[in-house]
Amino acid sequence: MASRRRERKLLPTLTMKKADKEFLFNLLETPSPTGFEMPGQRVWAEYLKPIAASVECDAYGSTWATLPGKSKKIVMLEAHADEIGYIIKHIDEKGFLRIDRVGGSDAATGRGRRVRILGDKGEVTGIIGNTAIHLRRDELGGEKSPAVHDLWVDVGASNAKEVATLGLRVGHPMVYLDGPSELAHKRLIGRALDNRLGSYIIAQVMKRIAESGKKPAITLVCLNAIQEEIGGHGAKMATYRLKPDVCVCLDVTHATDTPGIDPAKFGFVKLGGGPSLTHGTCNHPLIVKRLIALSEKEKIDLQHESSSRFSGTDTDKIFHSREGIPSSLVSIPLRCMHSVVETAHLDDIESTIRLLQAFVLSLKESDTFHQTLGA
Repeated sequence: MASRRRERKLLPTLTMKKADKEFLFNLLETPSPTGFEMPGQRVWAEYLKPIAASVECDAYGSTWATLPGKSKKIVMLEAHADEIGYIIKHIDEKGFLRIDRVGGSDAATGRGRRVRILGDKGEVTGIIGNTAIHLRRDELGGEKSPAVHDLWVDVGASNAKEVATLGLRVGHPMVYLDGPSELAHKRLIGRALDNRLGSYIIAQVMKRIAESGKKPAITLVCLNAIQEEIGGHGAKMATYRLKPDVCVCLDVTHATDTPGIDPAKFGFVKLGGGPSLTHGTCNHPLIVKRLIALSEKEKIDLQHESSSRFSGTDTDKIFHSREGIPSSLVSIPLRCMHSVVETAHLDDIESTIRLLQAFVLSLKESDTFHQTLGA
């Protein structure tokens, strides 16, 4: 997305290497809504080509990089490439666009926002309109959040024909214009941290292992899967194809340390408290046990959360592939999920890289993570 990426000054709080900072911010800037992930996938693949033995993608765009180990057995680290957004559903005679959700976009936060529409002639800037509060005064007090069909987009056109001259039609996707930025004390904010952070982290794990010169005992495959936000379809297709022997999925989880969130309902996960490890359902107890032991050995703070029926992540689609893939979910604490001010802590990102690197290097060809009937 070279032509549209805005130049941003990276504050000293970002302690990553310059190339890694640029990679992360490029990932976060590049629009890749569900079903239209290839712009971001190309950024991810380009970064890993000098590191991995191979970088490939499937028919729908899920992309993976391979770092050979001493054995052909495979450990897969997985994240998802897609972000939430909107899609053009109708263009009226006055040139206004009506939209629908792509993934779990929150219509309540949509009014008055700028958007980037991915049209046939390149990106088009638009705004999601907001009727002035003066004209809504009679509704105040009983006013409800808008439904998605109440939102309308203005691209500067006076009629449908002018919209067409911009290269726009029904079916073109859009994301919010907001890109990444920084707050004090190692906070990173922006849209698409869910789950571009995961994409970044698994790439860093492969890079650090490759640079260490320590060839892992088993082959490492990092999968950046498409369409997680609408059901984990990319992870399901790619896992069937790649046949991993063990898998750790990486996604974000709700940091519940902000006002108005009841930990009795949602559990307690703290921003800056370290990666969160999920217990139950798709999470294999023996992998969970290994990750806990490694966190203690590496002195990495680890948080814990439960999964009563399903995790709501790609892990749900991976663990029952074929005859079963021993899998586990590790999550980055994230405030304000599915908004343009998603907030993560740099220490959590670094700790997760270290934990996953330690996990990959701890594996032996003889590890099976199979339950036994013995005592």
